[in-house]
Formats: sequence, structure tokens, C-alpha cells
Amino acid sequence: MNKIRVAFFAEILAEDFDGAVRTMYQLINRIDTARFEYLFIYGSGPDNIGTFDTFRVPHINIPVNAGYSLALPKRVKAQLNQKLKEFAPQVIHISTPSYLGNFALSHAESNRLPVLTIYHTHFISYVDYYFKYTPFLISPIKKRIAKGHKSFYNRCNKIYVPSTSIQQELAVMGVMESRMQLWKRGIDTQLFNPVNRDKRVIERLTGNQNPTIMFASRLVWEKNLETLIAIYEKFRERGKQVNFLIVGDGSARQVCEKRMKTAIFTGKVNHHHLASLYASADVFLFPSVSETYGNVVAEAMASGLPCVVADGGGSKDFVAHGKDGFRCSPYDANDYVEKLETLLNNKPLAHHFATECIKHISQLSWAALAKTYFDDISLLVEPKVAPVTITTTLKPHAHLITSFLSARL
Repeated sequence: MNKIRVAFFAEILAEDFDGAVRTMYQLINRIDTARFEYLFIYGSGPDNIGTFDTFRVPHINIPVNAGYSLALPKRVKAQLNQKLKEFAPQVIHISTPSYLGNFALSHAESNRLPVLTIYHTHFISYVDYYFKYTPFLISPIKKRIAKGHKSFYNRCNKIYVPSTSIQQELAVMGVMESRMQLWKRGIDTQLFNPVNRDKRVIERLTGNQNPTIMFASRLVWEKNLETLIAIYEKFRERGKQVNFLIVGDGSARQVCEKRMKTAIFTGKVNHHHLASLYASADVFLFPSVSETYGNVVAEAMASGLPCVVADGGGSKDFVAHGKDGFRCSPYDANDYVEKLETLLNNKPLAHHFATECIKHISQLSWAALAKTYFDDISLLVEPKVAPVTITTTLKPHAHLITSFLSARL
């Protein structure tokens, strides 16, 4: 049986780097090498990815977000074209509408190859944060990003989107609904599980037995950290004896520590420690509206931790308001405080939410999602699937988002 050859393009493939890369590795680690042959083309990442063929593209770091980088395929255009010619892919997988993503899309069009892409990062949601000091630029930049997304994604055969909210937003931008497919994210319920509950884990960090409100994410301003800080301040003003546990690291950490003086900052932790913290805290707080999916919300819910989240972005799709958690007006600190206090003061309700959370998340299976992906890859190479034939040239719109090409959750 001839193997199906897939060229997989991604900016970053450093395992466990962020939610987007973890999603990619859920697929990478499930590749059936008897059916598929993959070529991985990426900027930042390991020297090798299993036994698969790889091609490293020069990349530059993005100053506003430490650790994130942008691949520059033009620097190795001749070598990359030769590599692709030798590999002769039948399907192109694209992770990001960046310079590398546009290079991959152009190659696919030139060679009449089908394209599958996963929508990992909701770039347009970052504009308000990165251009808050130049508000006159926000509207035109959003319009240009929306136009770029419409042009880029409408040239792909299949677009996996993580939530109905994101699907609706892309449709408003003009992305064809017929090309979008709802493809959520799985969760490792063996790792993220209520069985990990151990209050001593929290007590060792806090030094007390007060209720603990947990937040987990990269500490960057587009995660709506200003609202997080405002919530903390309101609890302090009311004299409430609660712990704020902040899990994660990022460029905004130092400022957050100064403004949340009594909060506990753990920095980045490994998955097993994170699973234990989720299961042992009392409520999960997540005000971010910039998520395409919100992996941390799924992890918290799988751990039996009731959630109070922003009613915005992909994260809100997890929470059925009043059934397994609360959704709040995204920037209204008082709304969050009210819902948090309700859960902290009403143990039966918190227990009910926790039970419903576990039921909800247990339906998400990486095995099933991976099967869908590999089945779709196979279908894309069948003759009955028409290849992309559009030949119009799209100038990469990555230069519009270079300054905030960061989050992938």
C-alpha cells in the first residue's frame, strides 16, 4: 500500500510549548507510519521529530513575547522548494497564516494540492491589547486582518475550527462556512482528574486553609490580566480571606506580582503538578477573551474544578451558564466577584457544577479527533475531492500580526 505523503508546516514545534503545539503533538504521536509519511517544516523546535523527515526554517524571535518566533522561508526558498520536490507531498497541512503558512499555500496552489489547516490562534482578538495606546489603529488593523483571514482560509480545502463562537466570527469575516468543520480539542482525563485532589498541595503553597481561586495561563496582557487584577483588588477591598493562585509565566508576570502582592505565583509548572493544582483548588477563574479554544478551562473542568470564565472567545463554549459554571461580562470585575463568591459560599452548588464539568469533558476524546483528522487527510487525496485551483496572489498578511503573533490556546 502506498503511503500518503503530508507536508506539515508550523511556526513552532517545541513539544509542550503551548496549547497549539500540544494539539499538534496529539496528532504527531498518533501518526500511523504504515499509512502516512510526514515531512515537518518548521522554524523553532527540536532537531528531530521521531523518525520523520524534517526541514528547519530560519526564524526570528518576536520581541513583545519571549519565546515566540516567526519563520522566514524566503531565506531558504530554493532549498525548501527542492526538499518539497523530492518529498512530493499529496496533502499540505498548515498551522498558521504566517509567512511560512503563505509559502505553503502558494506551493499547494502551484502544484494543485489540497490543504488542511487548523485554526489555532485568534489573532484579531489581540489587537485591542497591543494597540491600546494607539486606538485609532485598532479598527483598520482588525479590518485588514479579517480581510487577510478571508483570503487565506478560503483558499484552503478544510479548516478545523475549535468552537462554534470562532466558527461564527470567521463566517462574519467572510470565510466560507462550507470549508469549516467543528473540530474541538481532546483532553487527557487520565491526567486531569479529580483523583489528584490533595488540599495539602495548596496549603504548602499558601500556608493557610483559606479557599483558593486559581488562574492558569501565560501571563501576557491579551489574557485580560487587567480584569484579573481588578478582581483580586475587589476581594482585598472586601477583606475576603481567599488565596489567588496564579499559575504560569510570561512578560507581564513582574507587573502582576507588584499589583497582586499577596497572590501566589508559581511560574510555569509541569503537567502533573498542574493537574494536582486544578484538582485541589476551589474555583477556576479565567477572564481571557482571546482564546480560540481555552485548553486550561477544559483541563480545570476535567479535574472537577468549577469555572468562572469570560462570556467571550472560545472558552465560553465550554461553560453552560448556571449548569456547570458561570460566564461573566468579560471586563466587569464585579460580575466575576459575585459569581466567585457564590461558588465559594455555596458548597452544594460548587459540587454540582464539578460533577457536571466531569460529565461534559469526558466526551472529548483525542483518539476520536485524531481518527477524524487522519480520515480527512485520506479523503483529501482521493480523486473525487477537487483540488484548489485559485491562482490569485495573496500578499502575506503576517506582517500585520508579527507584533502579536503569540498565543495559540
